[in-house]
Amino acid sequence: MVRTAWPILLAIGLGPALLPAHAGPVLDRIRSTGTVVLAHRESSVPFSFVGADGKPVGYAVDLCLKLVEAVGKALSLPQVGTKFVQVTPSNRIAMIENNTADLECGSTTNNAERREKVAFTVPHYITGARYLVRADSPIDVLRDFSGRKLVSTQATTPLKAVTRANSEYMLGITLLEAPDHTRAVDMVASGEADGFVMDDVLLYGLAAGRPDPKAFKVVGKFLTIEPLAIMLPRNDPDFKKLVDAEMKRLIRSQEAHAIYERWFQSPIPPSNRSLNLPMNYLLKDFWKYPTDQVPG
Repeated sequence: MVRTAWPILLAIGLGPALLPAHAGPVLDRIRSTGTVVLAHRESSVPFSFVGADGKPVGYAVDLCLKLVEAVGKALSLPQVGTKFVQVTPSNRIAMIENNTADLECGSTTNNAERREKVAFTVPHYITGARYLVRADSPIDVLRDFSGRKLVSTQATTPLKAVTRANSEYMLGITLLEAPDHTRAVDMVASGEADGFVMDDVLLYGLAAGRPDPKAFKVVGKFLTIEPLAIMLPRNDPDFKKLVDAEMKRLIRSQEAHAIYERWFQSPIPPSNRSLNLPMNYLLKDFWKYPTDQVPG
Protein backbone atom coordinates (compact mmCIF):
# COMPACT_ATOMS: atom_id res chain seq x y z
CA MET A 1 0.00 0.00 0.00
CA VAL A 2 1.30 3.43 -0.94
CA ARG A 3 1.51 5.90 1.93
CA THR A 4 1.27 9.64 1.43
CA ALA A 5 1.86 12.43 3.90
CA TRP A 6 -0.35 15.47 4.43
CA PRO A 7 0.33 18.30 2.00
CA ILE A 8 2.87 20.50 3.79
CA LEU A 9 0.87 23.73 3.64
CA LEU A 10 -2.22 22.13 5.15
CA ALA A 11 -0.15 20.41 7.80
CA ILE A 12 0.96 23.78 9.13
CA GLY A 13 -2.46 25.36 8.66
CA LEU A 14 -1.62 27.70 5.77
CA GLY A 15 -3.29 25.94 2.81
CA PRO A 16 -6.48 27.97 2.18
CA ALA A 17 -4.83 31.33 2.82
CA LEU A 18 -2.23 30.69 0.14
CA LEU A 19 -4.57 29.77 -2.71
CA PRO A 20 -3.56 31.86 -5.73
CA ALA A 21 -5.89 34.32 -7.40
CA HIS A 22 -6.18 31.86 -10.30
CA ALA A 23 -6.23 28.40 -8.76
CA GLY A 24 -7.29 26.22 -11.68
CA PRO A 25 -10.43 26.06 -13.83
CA VAL A 26 -12.77 24.41 -11.31
CA LEU A 27 -11.86 26.64 -8.37
CA ASP A 28 -11.94 29.74 -10.57
CA ARG A 29 -15.41 28.80 -11.77
CA ILE A 30 -16.64 28.14 -8.23
CA ARG A 31 -15.12 31.43 -7.08
CA SER A 32 -17.02 33.32 -9.81
CA THR A 33 -20.36 31.49 -9.47
CA GLY A 34 -20.35 30.76 -5.74
CA THR A 35 -21.73 27.29 -6.53
CA VAL A 36 -20.39 23.74 -6.56
CA VAL A 37 -22.20 21.34 -8.91
CA LEU A 38 -22.67 17.86 -7.44
CA ALA A 39 -23.67 14.83 -9.50
CA HIS A 40 -25.79 12.26 -7.68
CA ARG A 41 -27.42 8.91 -8.42
CA GLU A 42 -31.06 7.89 -8.27
CA SER A 43 -30.85 4.51 -6.53
CA SER A 44 -27.32 3.73 -5.28
CA VAL A 45 -28.43 3.09 -1.69
CA PRO A 46 -26.88 4.01 0.73
CA PHE A 47 -24.28 6.02 -1.20
CA SER A 48 -26.40 8.34 -3.30
CA PHE A 49 -30.13 8.21 -3.94
CA VAL A 50 -33.24 10.33 -4.14
CA GLY A 51 -35.19 10.56 -0.88
CA ALA A 52 -38.95 10.70 -0.43
CA ASP A 53 -38.84 14.49 -0.67
CA GLY A 54 -37.05 14.32 -4.03
CA LYS A 55 -33.73 15.53 -2.64
CA PRO A 56 -30.44 13.62 -3.01
CA VAL A 57 -29.22 11.90 0.16
CA GLY A 58 -26.68 9.29 1.13
CA TYR A 59 -23.22 8.51 2.45
CA ALA A 60 -21.35 9.90 -0.57
CA VAL A 61 -23.64 12.93 -0.71
CA ASP A 62 -22.83 13.78 2.92
CA LEU A 63 -19.11 13.47 2.19
CA CYS A 64 -19.48 15.73 -0.86
CA LEU A 65 -21.24 18.36 1.23
CA LYS A 66 -18.24 18.34 3.58
CA LEU A 67 -15.99 18.85 0.55
CA VAL A 68 -18.14 21.80 -0.54
CA GLU A 69 -17.64 23.41 2.89
CA ALA A 70 -13.87 22.99 2.54
CA VAL A 71 -13.91 24.58 -0.92
CA GLY A 72 -15.87 27.55 0.41
CA LYS A 73 -13.38 28.09 3.22
CA ALA A 74 -10.40 27.75 0.89
CA LEU A 75 -11.85 30.37 -1.46
CA SER A 76 -12.90 32.64 1.43
CA LEU A 77 -16.48 32.63 0.17
CA PRO A 78 -18.99 33.87 2.77
CA GLN A 79 -21.47 31.35 1.41
CA VAL A 80 -21.11 28.59 -1.16
CA GLY A 81 -24.15 27.05 -2.83
CA THR A 82 -24.72 23.57 -4.19
CA LYS A 83 -26.49 22.51 -7.35
CA PHE A 84 -27.41 18.85 -7.86
CA VAL A 85 -27.60 17.06 -11.20
CA GLN A 86 -28.75 13.45 -11.48
CA VAL A 87 -26.52 11.06 -13.42
CA THR A 88 -26.74 7.44 -14.54
CA PRO A 89 -24.15 4.67 -14.78
CA SER A 90 -23.92 5.41 -18.49
CA ASN A 91 -23.33 9.18 -18.38
CA ARG A 92 -21.69 9.81 -14.98
CA ILE A 93 -18.12 9.84 -16.32
CA ALA A 94 -19.01 12.11 -19.24
CA MET A 95 -20.73 14.57 -16.88
CA ILE A 96 -17.47 15.02 -14.97
CA GLU A 97 -15.26 14.87 -18.05
CA ASN A 98 -17.19 17.65 -19.81
CA ASN A 99 -17.35 19.77 -16.61
CA THR A 100 -21.13 19.58 -16.24
CA ALA A 101 -20.49 18.60 -12.60
CA ASP A 102 -17.55 19.31 -10.27
CA LEU A 103 -17.87 16.19 -8.08
CA GLU A 104 -19.70 12.89 -8.58
CA CYS A 105 -21.14 11.74 -5.27
CA GLY A 106 -21.95 8.10 -5.82
CA SER A 107 -20.58 4.57 -5.90
CA THR A 108 -18.12 4.69 -8.77
CA THR A 109 -15.11 2.38 -8.91
CA ASN A 110 -11.68 3.96 -9.32
CA ASN A 111 -9.89 1.98 -12.02
CA ALA A 112 -7.15 2.60 -14.58
CA GLU A 113 -9.52 2.82 -17.54
CA ARG A 114 -11.58 5.56 -15.90
CA ARG A 115 -8.50 7.46 -14.75
CA GLU A 116 -7.77 8.12 -18.42
CA LYS A 117 -10.82 10.41 -18.40
CA VAL A 118 -11.41 11.58 -14.81
CA ALA A 119 -9.68 11.80 -11.43
CA PHE A 120 -10.63 10.23 -8.10
CA THR A 121 -10.06 11.23 -4.51
CA VAL A 122 -9.48 8.92 -1.51
CA PRO A 123 -11.85 5.90 -1.59
CA HIS A 124 -14.84 6.15 0.73
CA TYR A 125 -15.67 2.45 0.47
CA ILE A 126 -14.03 -0.77 -0.67
CA THR A 127 -16.37 -3.52 -1.76
CA GLY A 128 -16.63 -6.40 -4.22
CA ALA A 129 -19.16 -7.77 -6.67
CA ARG A 130 -21.44 -10.59 -5.51
CA TYR A 131 -24.91 -11.80 -6.49
CA LEU A 132 -28.45 -10.92 -5.42
CA VAL A 133 -30.85 -13.84 -5.89
CA ARG A 134 -34.31 -14.75 -4.68
CA ALA A 135 -34.40 -16.20 -1.18
CA ASP A 136 -35.50 -19.63 -2.46
CA SER A 137 -32.80 -19.80 -5.14
CA PRO A 138 -30.36 -22.74 -5.09
CA ILE A 139 -27.63 -20.52 -6.58
CA ASP A 140 -24.59 -20.05 -4.37
CA VAL A 141 -21.59 -19.33 -6.65
CA LEU A 142 -21.00 -17.94 -10.13
CA ARG A 143 -20.90 -21.36 -11.83
CA ASP A 144 -24.43 -22.03 -10.61
CA PHE A 145 -25.65 -19.43 -13.12
CA SER A 146 -24.61 -21.71 -16.00
CA GLY A 147 -27.58 -21.95 -18.37
CA ARG A 148 -29.37 -19.21 -16.42
CA LYS A 149 -29.84 -15.43 -16.76
CA LEU A 150 -27.70 -12.94 -14.84
CA VAL A 151 -28.32 -9.18 -15.00
CA SER A 152 -26.05 -6.26 -14.23
CA THR A 153 -26.26 -2.51 -14.67
CA GLN A 154 -25.02 -0.91 -17.86
CA ALA A 155 -21.49 0.54 -17.93
CA THR A 156 -20.40 -0.90 -14.56
CA THR A 157 -17.25 -2.78 -13.61
CA PRO A 158 -19.17 -5.85 -12.34
CA LEU A 159 -20.79 -6.19 -15.77
CA LYS A 160 -17.38 -6.14 -17.44
CA ALA A 161 -15.96 -8.61 -14.92
CA VAL A 162 -18.77 -11.14 -15.27
CA THR A 163 -18.70 -10.82 -19.07
CA ARG A 164 -14.99 -11.66 -19.02
CA ALA A 165 -15.45 -14.60 -16.60
CA ASN A 166 -18.37 -15.97 -18.63
CA SER A 167 -16.20 -16.00 -21.74
CA GLU A 168 -12.97 -17.26 -20.17
CA TYR A 169 -14.58 -20.16 -18.30
CA MET A 170 -17.27 -20.89 -20.94
CA LEU A 171 -20.02 -20.77 -18.32
CA GLY A 172 -22.90 -20.38 -20.75
CA ILE A 173 -24.57 -17.62 -18.75
CA THR A 174 -27.04 -15.36 -20.54
CA LEU A 175 -26.02 -11.84 -19.53
CA LEU A 176 -28.61 -9.07 -19.42
CA GLU A 177 -28.16 -5.32 -18.98
CA ALA A 178 -30.43 -3.03 -16.93
CA PRO A 179 -30.47 0.77 -17.18
CA ASP A 180 -30.23 1.18 -13.40
CA HIS A 181 -29.98 -0.78 -10.16
CA THR A 182 -33.69 -0.61 -9.31
CA ARG A 183 -34.67 -2.16 -12.64
CA ALA A 184 -32.13 -4.94 -12.15
CA VAL A 185 -33.66 -5.89 -8.78
CA ASP A 186 -37.11 -5.80 -10.35
CA MET A 187 -35.90 -8.28 -12.97
CA VAL A 188 -34.74 -10.68 -10.26
CA ALA A 189 -38.00 -10.28 -8.34
CA SER A 190 -40.12 -10.99 -11.42
CA GLY A 191 -38.04 -13.94 -12.62
CA GLU A 192 -36.74 -12.17 -15.72
CA ALA A 193 -33.26 -12.80 -14.32
CA ASP A 194 -31.95 -15.41 -11.90
CA GLY A 195 -29.54 -13.00 -10.25
CA PHE A 196 -28.08 -9.51 -10.21
CA VAL A 197 -24.30 -9.05 -10.04
CA MET A 198 -23.21 -5.78 -8.42
CA ASP A 199 -21.15 -4.43 -5.50
CA ASP A 200 -22.42 -6.31 -2.47
CA VAL A 201 -23.02 -3.21 -0.35
CA LEU A 202 -25.35 -1.86 -3.03
CA LEU A 203 -27.16 -5.20 -3.14
CA TYR A 204 -27.75 -5.12 0.62
CA GLY A 205 -29.00 -1.54 0.37
CA LEU A 206 -31.33 -2.27 -2.54
CA ALA A 207 -32.79 -5.31 -0.80
CA ALA A 208 -33.29 -3.40 2.46
CA GLY A 209 -35.26 -0.74 0.59
CA ARG A 210 -37.75 -3.23 -0.86
CA PRO A 211 -41.16 -3.87 0.70
CA ASP A 212 -40.07 -7.53 1.00
CA PRO A 213 -36.35 -7.51 1.89
CA LYS A 214 -36.43 -11.12 3.08
CA ALA A 215 -37.41 -12.19 -0.44
CA PHE A 216 -33.74 -11.80 -1.45
CA LYS A 217 -30.31 -12.94 -0.36
CA VAL A 218 -26.73 -12.02 -1.32
CA VAL A 219 -24.52 -14.99 -2.23
CA GLY A 220 -21.14 -15.90 -3.69
CA LYS A 221 -17.50 -14.98 -3.24
CA PHE A 222 -16.17 -11.62 -4.37
CA LEU A 223 -15.89 -11.53 -8.16
CA THR A 224 -14.01 -8.22 -7.95
CA ILE A 225 -12.52 -5.85 -5.40
CA GLU A 226 -13.90 -2.34 -5.93
CA PRO A 227 -12.44 0.86 -4.39
CA LEU A 228 -15.33 3.35 -4.62
CA ALA A 229 -14.39 7.03 -4.72
CA ILE A 230 -15.77 10.47 -5.54
CA MET A 231 -14.95 11.52 -9.10
CA LEU A 232 -13.65 14.94 -10.09
CA PRO A 233 -12.23 16.50 -13.27
CA ARG A 234 -8.85 15.33 -14.51
CA ASN A 235 -5.88 17.66 -15.01
CA ASP A 236 -6.92 20.18 -12.33
CA PRO A 237 -4.27 19.64 -9.64
CA ASP A 238 -5.33 22.60 -7.45
CA PHE A 239 -8.89 21.34 -7.08
CA LYS A 240 -7.76 17.75 -6.56
CA LYS A 241 -5.20 18.74 -3.92
CA LEU A 242 -7.89 20.55 -1.93
CA VAL A 243 -10.40 17.68 -2.24
CA ASP A 244 -7.80 15.03 -1.33
CA ALA A 245 -6.62 16.99 1.72
CA GLU A 246 -10.19 17.39 3.02
CA MET A 247 -10.98 13.69 2.51
CA LYS A 248 -7.86 12.77 4.49
CA ARG A 249 -8.83 15.23 7.22
CA LEU A 250 -12.34 13.76 7.44
CA ILE A 251 -10.90 10.27 7.80
CA ARG A 252 -8.20 11.16 10.34
CA SER A 253 -10.57 13.27 12.43
CA GLN A 254 -13.07 10.37 12.51
CA GLU A 255 -15.77 12.58 10.94
CA ALA A 256 -15.95 10.17 8.01
CA HIS A 257 -16.42 7.28 10.44
CA ALA A 258 -19.43 9.02 12.00
CA ILE A 259 -20.93 9.58 8.55
CA TYR A 260 -20.30 5.90 7.79
CA GLU A 261 -22.13 4.81 10.93
CA ARG A 262 -25.10 7.02 10.04
CA TRP A 263 -25.61 5.32 6.68
CA PHE A 264 -24.47 1.74 7.32
CA GLN A 265 -25.33 1.06 10.96
CA SER A 266 -28.42 3.17 11.64
CA PRO A 267 -31.95 3.21 10.16
CA ILE A 268 -31.98 4.98 6.80
CA PRO A 269 -34.65 5.97 4.27
CA PRO A 270 -36.71 4.97 2.43
CA SER A 271 -37.64 2.01 4.64
CA ASN A 272 -36.01 3.26 7.88
CA ARG A 273 -34.20 -0.06 8.19
CA SER A 274 -30.52 -0.43 9.07
CA LEU A 275 -28.12 -2.22 6.74
CA ASN A 276 -26.20 -3.40 9.84
CA LEU A 277 -22.92 -3.36 7.93
CA PRO A 278 -19.92 -2.61 10.17
CA MET A 279 -16.89 -1.22 8.38
CA ASN A 280 -15.11 -4.10 6.65
CA TYR A 281 -11.43 -4.89 7.16
CA LEU A 282 -10.54 -3.69 3.65
CA LEU A 283 -11.71 -0.13 4.32
CA LYS A 284 -10.37 -0.09 7.90
CA ASP A 285 -6.93 -1.04 6.65
CA PHE A 286 -7.00 1.41 3.75
CA TRP A 287 -8.04 4.31 5.97
CA LYS A 288 -5.03 3.79 8.25
CA TYR A 289 -2.99 5.54 5.55
CA PRO A 290 -5.59 7.24 3.33
CA THR A 291 -4.48 7.87 -0.24
CA ASP A 292 -5.99 8.27 -3.68
CA GLN A 293 -3.58 5.61 -5.00
CA VAL A 294 -5.30 2.25 -5.53
CA PRO A 295 -4.13 -1.04 -7.06
CA GLY A 296 -4.66 -1.35 -10.80
